[in-house]
Amino acid sequence: MPLLVVIGYGPGNGHAIAREFGGRGWSVAVIGRDAGRLDAGVAELGAAGVSARPFVGDASDPASLRGTLERIRSELGPVTALALTAYRSVVVDDVLASDAERVAHVFDIGVAGLLTAVQATRDDLRAGTGAVLVVNGALGLQDDAIDAYAVSFGGDGVALECTAKTKLVGLLAARLREEGVYVGEVVINGSVKGSPHAGPTAIDPADIARRLWTMAEERTEVHVHIAEQRA
Repeated sequence: MPLLVVIGYGPGNGHAIAREFGGRGWSVAVIGRDAGRLDAGVAELGAAGVSARPFVGDASDPASLRGTLERIRSELGPVTALALTAYRSVVVDDVLASDAERVAHVFDIGVAGLLTAVQATRDDLRAGTGAVLVVNGALGLQDDAIDAYAVSFGGDGVALECTAKTKLVGLLAARLREEGVYVGEVVINGSVKGSPHAGPTAIDPADIARRLWTMAEERTEVHVHIAEQRA
């Protein structure tokens, strides 16, 4: 049975992706920092017929993440696909008012965490038709209006992470393609249902999960954008 590992599990995108793949016969391992939330999510997935296991780990700590992935591989077998939904919360609201050491931490998850996960499972991924799937945000796009929006609410650090994550996805896709590993991301432009700032036209996480499934099946597109259709 193929195995999906969701890194940064939560009740939104992480849960939807686990349910999408699990509903298609995959087993699922979910990684997060909150054991209670993991257990609740796994129970809900189980009620929906998804075989899922919880694993506590921190995507911003390479040693923690490597150890968690080693435990998953030991207990559940080789990893078929990774899905990174974790992201760094706001640690830098204004780059001009933050020291360089603090700014460097915005890359703990989107760059260091993603790279750690891929390196730790690379042998598994290239042994089959592996996939690395990333959920990202549109704050990383090269657009003056988006930059102004990020500044307006103190999202400088989030924007930097999103940009770096997109570039890393592209580099990993180019390097791993010859090994038979697919790498792709969905870039979300807008709010997502269930999130604190979701609006009436927010994107359904199930739609994001289905898009990632299609991408993993077709293995052609690296950067796919999904925009909220506001009235």
